[in-house]
Amino acid sequence: MRTITYAGETVTTTDDVAEALVKLTAAVAKNGRAEAVRIPIITEDHDRVGTADLVIGVGNDVLSLPAKWNGEEQPDFSEQADALRTHPSYPQAITGGPLLDEDLHATGWDFELDGLDRD
Repeated sequence: MRTITYAGETVTTTDDVAEALVKLTAAVAKNGRAEAVRIPIITEDHDRVGTADLVIGVGNDVLSLPAKWNGEEQPDFSEQADALRTHPSYPQAITGGPLLDEDLHATGWDFELDGLDRD
């Protein structure tokens, strides 16, 4: 479990939601924007689930810290974490190897064909 500190308030959520929120916040800020998102949270007495609305991105700091959990079973917020990861601004992994070599030249690029090699 993690606590999220935002605008002087602290809420508790799961590790996967916190991780997705931090990455999305950085990506939105990198694009020079701010956006509203909703995340699932757990009340202080750990007996209810709720939501928190945050504006993330430029000018909005989000701090994620480990939280002590006294509840019996942690809630499953994996669907909400996945929803954050499908946000258009969320950083996506690039597969297929590096795009640049050590000398910063494009790898796998065929300049004669104006595209990637078709090995």
